Amino acid sequence: MAKTRVLVVGTGGIGTISSYSLEKSGTAEVTAVMRSNYDAAQQNGIDIDSVQFGQIKGWRPTAITNSIPDVSSGTVPPFDYILVTTKNIPDYPPVVSDIIAPAVTPGKSAIILSQNGINIEKPLISRFPTNPIISAVVYTGATETAPAKIYHDANDCQKIGAYASPQVPVEVAEEAAKKFVQIYNPDGKLDVIYSPDVAKARWRKIAYNASMNPVAAILRMDTRRIRQSQHVAEDLILPIIHEIRAIAEASGVTLEPDLVHAVIHQDPNSCEFKPSMCQDYEKGNLMEVENIIGEPLREAEKLNVSTPTLRTIYGIMKGLQLRVKEAKGLWEPTWQPGNPFE
Repeated sequence: MAKTRVLVVGTGGIGTISSYSLEKSGTAEVTAVMRSNYDAAQQNGIDIDSVQFGQIKGWRPTAITNSIPDVSSGTVPPFDYILVTTKNIPDYPPVVSDIIAPAVTPGKSAIILSQNGINIEKPLISRFPTNPIISAVVYTGATETAPAKIYHDANDCQKIGAYASPQVPVEVAEEAAKKFVQIYNPDGKLDVIYSPDVAKARWRKIAYNASMNPVAAILRMDTRRIRQSQHVAEDLILPIIHEIRAIAEASGVTLEPDLVHAVIHQDPNSCEFKPSMCQDYEKGNLMEVENIIGEPLREAEKLNVSTPTLRTIYGIMKGLQLRVKEAKGLWEPTWQPGNPFE
C-alpha cells in the first residue's frame, strides 16, 4: 500500500517533531522543506532532544529540499497533505498561499495550517477553493537551538479539525482531517486528536497569545514577572483576556468559564518563560502581529465589540514591528502621499 505523501513547509521545532511523528507511524513519507538549516540537515541529519522520543541523532525524513516542489513540472508526484508550520506574517511577503502554491494539486492536496492566529484559513480558501483546508492548534513545545538541532521540551499536543470551505463538501474536509490524525497518531499514544470544534481551540489559544505575547514583547518581561508585578497583569493581561472572550462570544464561540485562571496560570511559577513574540523581538525577527492581534481586532470592529486595551497594544506592536522592518531594510522612513503628520 502506497504511503501518504506529506510536504512539511517550515521544518523548525514544530515542523520537525511533526515530520518525525508522521514518518514514525510507518504510513507516511515526508518531504521536508528546509531553508537556513538545509545544509546542516543534508550533511549530518537532524538531532532531536525530545522529552517524548528521547535522543535521536542524525534523523532524516524521506526527502529534504530547500525549495517548494513544483508538482506542475510532472517530475514530482502530487502531495496528499501540505503541512504548514512556518510563522505566519502576512504583512511581509511572500504570504503562505504564494509560498505553497507550486506544491498544491487542485482538488487533491489537503492544506493543514499548523500556525497561530485567527482567520488564517480564509486567504487559503480564496486561493485554493477546491482543496480541503484543515486547521491545527498546536501546544507542543519545540525549538530549533541550532541548525538541524531540535529541543523538544513539552509533549506533542494538537487539536486538528476541518475548516469550512464553500466548494469542498464538509464530509470530504472532515474525512481528510480525521485521516491525517490517524496517520499522525495511529496508536493513540500522542495527545494529537481530531476536534470538530477547532475554532473554539483557536480562540482559546488567542486568549493567551493576544495577551501574554505582546505584553511580554513590549515590556521585555517573562510571564512569571508579569504576574509577580500584579499591576501589569491587572491593567493589561486581564482586560485583553476579557476583550478576547467578548469577541469570541460575539462570533458564536463560548470560551470556558475559568478562562482567566487558565491563561494566567498556563505557565508554571517555576518558569521564567518569554513567549515567542518577546523572543522574536529580542532576536530582531518579525513577529506574528497581524494574525494574533490584528485579526481579533478586525473581528471586533465587524461585530461592534469594544476592545480599548487590545487596540492600544496593537498600535504599540505595529510600531515595534516597524522598528524590526527598518533594521532589516524592509521599511524606509519616508513621507508617504496623504500623510497628515508631515
